Amino acid sequence: MSELKQLSSSEVRQMFLDFFAQHGHKIEPSASLVPVDDPTLLWINSGVATMKKYFDGSVVPENPRLVSSQKSIRTNDIENVGKTARHHTLFEMLGNFSVGDYFKQDAIPWAWELLTSPDWYGLDPEKLYITVYPKDKEARQVWEKIGIKPDHILEDEDNFWDIGRGPSGPDSEIFYDRGQEMNNLSEDDPESYPGGENERYLEIWNIVFSQFNHTPEDTFEPLPHKNIDTGMGLERVVSIFQHARTNFETDLFLPLIKATEKVSDHKVYGKASADDVSFKVIADHIRAITFAIGDSALPSNVGRGYVIRRLIRRAVVNGKKLGINDAFLYQLVPTVGEIMQAYYPEVLANADYIASVIKSEEDRFNATLNDGLDLLNATIAETKANHSDKIDGEAAFKLYDTYGFPIELTREYAEDEGLQVDEDGFDAEMHKQQNRARNARGNTKSMGVQSDFWISVKDESEYVGYDNLVVDDAKAIIVAQDETDVTEAQPSENAIEIIFDRTPFYAEMGGQVADTGAIINNLGEEVGRVTDVQHAPNGQNLHTVILSKPLKKGARYKLVVDRARHLKIEKNHTATHLLDQALRNVLGGHTQQAGSLVEQHYLRFDFNHFGSITEDDLQQVERMVNEQIWREIEIQTVETDLESAKEMGAIALFSEKYGDRVRVVKIGDFNTEFCGGDHVRNTNEIGIFKIVSEAGVGAGVRRIEAVTAEDAYKLLHDRETLLKQSAEVLKVPQIKELPHKIEALQSELKEVQRVNDSLQSKLTSQQASDVFGNVQSTNQGTLVAEQVQVNGMDQLRQLADTWRSKAVSDVLVLAAVVNDKVNLIVGVSDAKVKEGLKAGDIIKTIAPAIGGGGGGRPNMAQAGGKNPAGIDTALSQAKDFLN
Repeated sequence: MSELKQLSSSEVRQMFLDFFAQHGHKIEPSASLVPVDDPTLLWINSGVATMKKYFDGSVVPENPRLVSSQKSIRTNDIENVGKTARHHTLFEMLGNFSVGDYFKQDAIPWAWELLTSPDWYGLDPEKLYITVYPKDKEARQVWEKIGIKPDHILEDEDNFWDIGRGPSGPDSEIFYDRGQEMNNLSEDDPESYPGGENERYLEIWNIVFSQFNHTPEDTFEPLPHKNIDTGMGLERVVSIFQHARTNFETDLFLPLIKATEKVSDHKVYGKASADDVSFKVIADHIRAITFAIGDSALPSNVGRGYVIRRLIRRAVVNGKKLGINDAFLYQLVPTVGEIMQAYYPEVLANADYIASVIKSEEDRFNATLNDGLDLLNATIAETKANHSDKIDGEAAFKLYDTYGFPIELTREYAEDEGLQVDEDGFDAEMHKQQNRARNARGNTKSMGVQSDFWISVKDESEYVGYDNLVVDDAKAIIVAQDETDVTEAQPSENAIEIIFDRTPFYAEMGGQVADTGAIINNLGEEVGRVTDVQHAPNGQNLHTVILSKPLKKGARYKLVVDRARHLKIEKNHTATHLLDQALRNVLGGHTQQAGSLVEQHYLRFDFNHFGSITEDDLQQVERMVNEQIWREIEIQTVETDLESAKEMGAIALFSEKYGDRVRVVKIGDFNTEFCGGDHVRNTNEIGIFKIVSEAGVGAGVRRIEAVTAEDAYKLLHDRETLLKQSAEVLKVPQIKELPHKIEALQSELKEVQRVNDSLQSKLTSQQASDVFGNVQSTNQGTLVAEQVQVNGMDQLRQLADTWRSKAVSDVLVLAAVVNDKVNLIVGVSDAKVKEGLKAGDIIKTIAPAIGGGGGGRPNMAQAGGKNPAGIDTALSQAKDFLN
């Protein structure tokens, strides 16, 4: 037999398609990953998924013979990606299909020809093994007829494809023997066979003979038209031709790994370390992300958009582990395109767009990731310090809500540290947030769809709040209850709506919230509270009022704005203008306002910016705003025509439409903007400006929240108090010494942990001597069965390793109570495993006594439970099992 061919991934794919095209198959192009007219699927997850319309009879294909190389996404076991040789989120499935045309007599010989013919893949027949369903005598006969040796055909009860009701049938799996040098098990290991859990025998093709209908009555009736559905994983087959130990060492992944090495912190792939996992995760995820976005899916918080966001965040976190702190995934998109160009040229053609979407999402996540990781690490440390094995649900929700950590990401980090997450607690916090959001929406009143009543109201109303916060004789020219004009309104729980001829109350506009305040009659009595002000269809300020006394249409009232609240809003509004200009000066003129909210106690400013903002830039922005406050700049407002305002260099807001006359707010030579809102007279009135947070809120949109004046003082005071309390707890005389003290404590803690680990190891070794001295005799060999005192499963495994190395007995059963939970481990000597004794069988027998379950390999198994009182019973049952 000639040497194994050296084929590229493109050659392997094309050869498969060409082979079946020569046998009368129509080549179906790879469909979009986003399913069309199939609500049952989030993603196209297999080759046959795109053929369902043919197999269920809803569409008759022009040619009943079809072949495809279909890109697919599966994320049901995403946590295993990078940790195994062949788990992927995106993969290609090569498949040939027959819709009621040929069956086993053709499908099997063709598969063999493609695999072994020198004109095609040319694999050595001696290295191929076949599994068949024991009752499928016909398939076995066809395999034997084409020359497969009987000892290369194995029967397996699992070789029956069935997903419930609908088409089903036996299948044949084809395995390739990669040689013992590729194995992760000894040659005589019970799992070292085609179909076992090993790395030597690689499953490369599954041929499903769909010949039965699984009925609702749970019977299997013959189908009138038998079908063929096959699946060959491209990544797996390529690993054979490129003699790669895992799929990641092939030309489908290795260029991505090499590209990641170049941007990592001197990390190198192939060192058999945790870094290798991160390299693999990144290489895998960027392929899935690139193809998904290329097929018009976008990151979001729901459905397939959430999958993309999750993959991006997992890849970013793994980049952090490699020392990559800046956005980098987007740089890998052209590499994906180059790898796949032969069959998917559209990826390279759309690389710029795909990269821009990824970079925006990376920047958004990176902005909060470091703080989130710090909190997560601190939470993990605190959880362990409290001798708990579960991260608090409230802490997990804070990571999600504040830092954008998906619960799955927190769960993965926790599992790496041997912890769980209180997901019930997380769900409870999520429910609380949803209720808060619903309540907030319920309390917010807006104009919504305007009625004919308000459209017909054209009476003039003048806003005088720029100069006066009190109007002594405002006339109520329109009074309405339930959009009905009334002459007198009575107090009730329901609000009424009023238009005055003159008003000091600002109507919500341009991000500035509406004023609130009092309506007072000529007796000096408060008759109502203004709770909201919006613009009526014809531009008047429409007041929403809760009455405490009757109010008459045509009467005159004193209108008084809540002055303290209004002045705080003014400060925040002017600070928003300063922030807008500072961002332009620091980040560049490309930044544009994308929305704002000016409230009493804080301001929020959204702006367009593709890229994360560094801490240095943020500090520079904050200082620049404060410098304008310290300059004590007079604020000027000018009403002028639109062209004159533009000549002044006034910045137009993103969403406003301007008439012939406009209002311009000018802050010295620093900032000039169109604005109809209220502002301070001098920047010194703002007092101080402090940024509270900065984060991404959408593709290319970032958000800053900040406070001023009294609220800024309170923020700084609270932080100072916290520092002082920390200094007092740590017995540090001055706050500036805190960082040094913390570093010293961390160093001390590491040393204590090191000593503790060393002592624990010695105690475990000493305990081993005591435990292994009590060897019992049973009908199936010697047994050590004891309860021990250890800190967890790791130390149980350490004891088991010592037991195995010293060959203390034939069987080991150890139990330990850790945090009121039971850990159980069972070991069986290799000699007894060969005789048929399995650790998994023992653990399944005794685990119920401790209220748990478990499993494992024939020579080692473990279990967990919640019933410490059952330990003695479990140990006794182990001896009974062996007798």
